[in-house]
Amino acid sequence: MTEQQRQRQRQRRRQQQRHRPHWTADRIPDQSGRVLVVTGASSGLGLATARAFARRGGQVVMAVRDEGRGREAAAGITAAQPDARLDVRVLDLADLDSVRAFAGRLCADHPRLDVLVNNAGVMAPPRTLGPQGHEIQFATNHLGHFALTGLLLGALAKGADPRVVTVTSANHRKARLFFDDLTGARRYSPMGYYNQSKLANAVFGHELHRRLTAAGSPVRSLLAHPGYAATGLQHDGPVAPVRLLFGRLLAPLAQSPERGALPQLYAATEPGLAGGAFIGPDGRGELRGAPTRVELSAGAADPGTGQRLWELSEQATEVRYALPAAA
Repeated sequence: MTEQQRQRQRQRRRQQQRHRPHWTADRIPDQSGRVLVVTGASSGLGLATARAFARRGGQVVMAVRDEGRGREAAAGITAAQPDARLDVRVLDLADLDSVRAFAGRLCADHPRLDVLVNNAGVMAPPRTLGPQGHEIQFATNHLGHFALTGLLLGALAKGADPRVVTVTSANHRKARLFFDDLTGARRYSPMGYYNQSKLANAVFGHELHRRLTAAGSPVRSLLAHPGYAATGLQHDGPVAPVRLLFGRLLAPLAQSPERGALPQLYAATEPGLAGGAFIGPDGRGELRGAPTRVELSAGAADPGTGQRLWELSEQATEVRYALPAAA
């Protein structure tokens, strides 16, 4: 597609957006009888997503790193909705042993899953390595979700309208993958490596879509990004300059977690949404607004990059997907 064609496509989408009502969580279809897994569900976008699923009758598996915070978050949901069906389970995405243990127990208890929202993330901490020696942002944001999705894929294939929604960021468009220095041993930048992990999310979600399609799988892979939302991500782990910039100086520009979660809720539930779709806010710069189709960067959609990251991720996690490589 040429740049001129892309511009015309964007113009058509903007015209369509002006003539349609904004999508809200009230439009989520009934989720009764469905099992929906949300990572990072104790706060921020994950909590908003879990709350919205519960309101629509879904059985929500809240995957959390801190069990105490997870149960506190679940109590907040049930206080407002006593009939909410919630299952709080511990998952540390930075630790592949934790991922395997979580997936094994979950599949034993729920042989059929309907939705997996790969939402959890960390942002711009000091350089840290996880238990298996991977840089903590790449480990948590990408490798943990890559392994989790592969381990749950069999259960998802048995679901009704099964979907995997991987949450990336608009920042993926200005990122690159440091294939020659994935751990940041030579030159580490907190935001540079955060952006790398978000590009990895985008590449993974798109490559997963290609492979699921090639395999004729009923599971659909979709991508979403929240724009700029005020969550604990900007406060709980970043180095001081990033915390000051995003947590304080730019905070007035941020939307609420409930608004920020709309793109991933739309991707997870909108009937008829095609696999491979990328959903983000429809406002200026995709910073805020109602969910709509947005564009993936050319680098994220590159098949060679997808193949390289996939092979690297399988080697790093020792999780092999029973899917053919996309043509």
